Amino acid sequence: MGTATLVSQLEYLGTTYHPDCDYADGVLEDRNAGQKDHSRLQGEVFAWFRERRRALRLAAFPEQRIRVAPGRYRIPDVCVVQLPVPDEQIFTAPPYICIEVMSPDDNFRAMQERFDDYLDMGVRNVWVLDPETRDAWQVTPSGRKPVRDGVLRTTDGLVTLPVAELFSLE
Repeated sequence: MGTATLVSQLEYLGTTYHPDCDYADGVLEDRNAGQKDHSRLQGEVFAWFRERRRALRLAAFPEQRIRVAPGRYRIPDVCVVQLPVPDEQIFTAPPYICIEVMSPDDNFRAMQERFDDYLDMGVRNVWVLDPETRDAWQVTPSGRKPVRDGVLRTTDGLVTLPVAELFSLE
């Protein structure tokens, strides 16, 4: 991650960053992204949900700003919300799923604050995917759990996503 930059919340919300960045209590936080493997997997996750939008009554959004708490904004690689889609430009209600795709420079220790923000906000399903190893994890308040059977599942059982399907076109 890059050097922290202090800005006001008003400035953050009124500025377009390329790439977009998180905002935590006055500090801009860089997000790792932009490499082919990360981008491809992010697109496959979005496409998987897009194909099932009507059947699951869910909508996926890549890189959607979410206000996780006052003065704190996160941008998951993909967030999934239940239909109808929230009528706001920056989501303030907990998404159904927040999905992070790891980049080569990412590690769980550095990402833990982001996961805690999602969980504290009330997100019940936090998933992490690694395009290099093709591993997946579910993050819960008790920690991260590897997906040993190759299927990501939501806590209510509505979504079962076979991780191998995300890599089947390679």
